[in-house]
Amino acid sequence: MDFNGYIVLTVIALMVFALAKDLVRPGMVLFSALTILMAIGIVSTKEALSGFSNAGMITVLVLFIVSEGISHTGALRYTARKILPKQRKAIHWLYLQITIPVAFLSAFLNNTPVIVIFAPIIKNWAERLQLPASKFLIPLSYATIFGGMTTLIGTSTNLVVHGLMLENDMDGFNMFEIAKVGLPIAIIGLIYIAIFGGMLLPGKRAKFMTKNQFKEYFYDVIIPHKSKLIGKQIINGSIKEIRSVKVEKLIRDKSIKLIQDDEITINENDTLLLRGTSETIEELIQNPNVELKGLDRIAPELKTKKLKQVEAVLAPRFPGLGVTIGKFDFFHHFQAAIMAINRNGEHITENIENLEMREGDTLILLTTEHFIKTWSESKIFYLTSYIGDVNNGHNTTKKWIAGGIVLLMVIGATVGDFLPKIGPNNLDMYWFASLAAVLMVWLKIVPSQRYTKVISWDVLITIAASLGLSKAVQNSGVADAIATTAINFSKSHGPWMVMATIYLLTMLFTEIITNNAAAALVFPIALSAATQMGVNPKPFFVAICIAASSSFSTPIGYQTNLIVQSIGNYKFKDFTKIGIPLNILAFIISMFVIPYFWPFFK
Repeated sequence: MDFNGYIVLTVIALMVFALAKDLVRPGMVLFSALTILMAIGIVSTKEALSGFSNAGMITVLVLFIVSEGISHTGALRYTARKILPKQRKAIHWLYLQITIPVAFLSAFLNNTPVIVIFAPIIKNWAERLQLPASKFLIPLSYATIFGGMTTLIGTSTNLVVHGLMLENDMDGFNMFEIAKVGLPIAIIGLIYIAIFGGMLLPGKRAKFMTKNQFKEYFYDVIIPHKSKLIGKQIINGSIKEIRSVKVEKLIRDKSIKLIQDDEITINENDTLLLRGTSETIEELIQNPNVELKGLDRIAPELKTKKLKQVEAVLAPRFPGLGVTIGKFDFFHHFQAAIMAINRNGEHITENIENLEMREGDTLILLTTEHFIKTWSESKIFYLTSYIGDVNNGHNTTKKWIAGGIVLLMVIGATVGDFLPKIGPNNLDMYWFASLAAVLMVWLKIVPSQRYTKVISWDVLITIAASLGLSKAVQNSGVADAIATTAINFSKSHGPWMVMATIYLLTMLFTEIITNNAAAALVFPIALSAATQMGVNPKPFFVAICIAASSSFSTPIGYQTNLIVQSIGNYKFKDFTKIGIPLNILAFIISMFVIPYFWPFFK
């Protein structure tokens, strides 16, 4: 490896640091790294731009439009309500009844809209059945990951590797080829969740639940000067004068006291964190003995209307990221007042005005139905908790048309290799996906004025820039050097150990940067290793696909994990506790199954 190689490694190290610290959006981080390497001549302008015309990247783009068609018709919402159990049963059966259909849907649709639609519906469903939502949201995210492992279009990572294979004059994957290893992992993974999810996920186990144990909503109230509650007792978390709530904690003179078995006297200016149902908010607004935090930020004319508590998760496109709530003036923009913020499992109510907003924050808002109707399909929020309760008025016929288009796309992409060419064109995944996207727009399933808004440009820039960085890793000799080191390290065990090293390297990168960038950076290393050893490179490429999707043990490696972390108020350790065994299972299955279906020596 020459001097250029050390420059590339330095730039990549700085890039990983910037991604881990979330200094700017991932797309800009990778594009900046690529621009630096282009400016000093390690990659040519043509090579830097090659990722923006890569077939895999463009296929991801058009699939955003296809997924939006399904989401916009309400078909996903309809499906979510149909598959959810109508009554409580053993928790392992609940897991299977929810996760199997979700995994199937995610095999053919983008994971993010599946999570965005299903998460609030599952949360409200859990509340109705007196179940803890925290038992179901991580399994929901994992189910979408499992589904993505089984098809070419199940996750953008598979398409990235597929595109890189085509660029290097190799045959790519067919529609269900990756299912040979992805399906066993999905089956065993779903069984693992069904057996151990109830024990490993936060929240009391279902069989011990009582009617009032699991209330999803929290309210912060202040005891005003003339409150009749002053001098009253909190006994075992209950206030006799407000029977519909439980007191979780009391804040007095900046000191926090958790309410357990003690008897505590209420003083003036105490702040109480109350736990109640979604209907509790109306009672608290009308109660003169408490002041609901955030109510003072609501315009007087809105106080006469029926207010709702809504939970909205900040998406990457939210315009106020990095800005304090006080400077942004949230109510002016959205006619909604921020009551609290849930961040990494912490419920924040103090000094909110000076808090900088971050992607993934869950805002607890006090607002009207108008907010939900206006912003439920916006790309600046991942979701709002009442989305499932709003009738979007979509045409039932369009649901079936959208479903038919997706079905034809999947069938076409599956059998396309056996169909005759049309002119010079193979009937491949891109051909059918583009046709499906165009039909979605011209049949008015996706509004024509929205077709560019549904595309996640940061994801596409991340993919395109990572493909350019992949060229830099090849040009600089870094790929050859790392491949040689891996081969020498595992020489006695042959290509099997090299594949294991590639898998673990990809999995590590996935957890600290992004899955697409991880796949693109490790691809040239895998290609160089296969070339030096004289073996079939495809087993290595399949290992990259599976490892890049196996983001179970942290919330930061995969976008769906980040979304459910906010909605379920999970802590980092919640993912680690249930996710590490899944990472180990996926690794073991891959190491045995991949060489069986894709031999190293033809």
